[in-house]
Amino acid sequence: MKRLTLILFLLSICAPCRMVWAHGVVGDYVFLEPLITEDPTPANEFDILQPGWTRSADGRSLVLATSIEKVLALDSAGVPRFSIGGGTDWSYQSPKADANQNGFDDLEVFAKYAFLMVPEHEFLMSIVLDAELPTGNPRVEEQQHTSIGPSLLWEKALGDLPNTPFLKYFRPIGLQSALGYLPAVDGHTSHQLSFNQVVEYSLPYLSNNVQDLGLRPPFRNLFLFTEFGYTQLLAGPPHETFPNWVATPGIAYVGYRFEVSVGTQFALNDASRPGTHAAVLGLLDIFYDSIIPAGNWTLNDLWR
Repeated sequence: MKRLTLILFLLSICAPCRMVWAHGVVGDYVFLEPLITEDPTPANEFDILQPGWTRSADGRSLVLATSIEKVLALDSAGVPRFSIGGGTDWSYQSPKADANQNGFDDLEVFAKYAFLMVPEHEFLMSIVLDAELPTGNPRVEEQQHTSIGPSLLWEKALGDLPNTPFLKYFRPIGLQSALGYLPAVDGHTSHQLSFNQVVEYSLPYLSNNVQDLGLRPPFRNLFLFTEFGYTQLLAGPPHETFPNWVATPGIAYVGYRFEVSVGTQFALNDASRPGTHAAVLGLLDIFYDSIIPAGNWTLNDLWR
């Protein structure tokens, strides 16, 4: 798993230099990288560290995750359209009624294609093929079966609202959504349906496109956001197929070269409450093509 991440990172930077692309840009809006929800925009980014601490009814857990994404194809306007990526995490589990366990979890890989983009309305839709491979420690893995399934992702900003004295303050709102189905292909214990919705408010967009309030960095670069998440096993062990609803509010600093985010998590229904007594989540996301421009190579370079 660590070797795969290293190989992907080396492949992403070892190529001729190209012009740097802005991250997460659709029209005039820059979308943040969410803590939980899959980002609809193909991008060159390295989630170098994504820590998470959770206290549940059964004990405590610490997770250190990492992932990388590489753009492979552009459209005729030079906009990223297709990317691949992968990642994994290491977890330390401290159950109340058993011995502590630690090790790597499943290996996750994906391919993402942005098939619809409407810049003038700050709208984008992508389709993703996700796969989870049971390559880690069986004692900490979520499941021991290979799973492959599709996800439909979309994002929309409200920048095309009228610029009236009242409505203009809604224009910095951005919405990101992900609907996914991940069935096990060699077992019957994991057929998961998920839906995540991000509501974010961009202070950079407010300052640059609505009204300059005189905010200075780092406040000018902040996003306020909340993610709403739903997951449910459509088929699985008894008493484990109830829907889980959680909310993840947080704040993010989004710069030209990196993003730093922090949030917490709350249960929204009885089924998710035992697993979410308390939680702290974080993210350090590096836009590596802004640091190493050679990371912008794509397969288009082979056709020039």
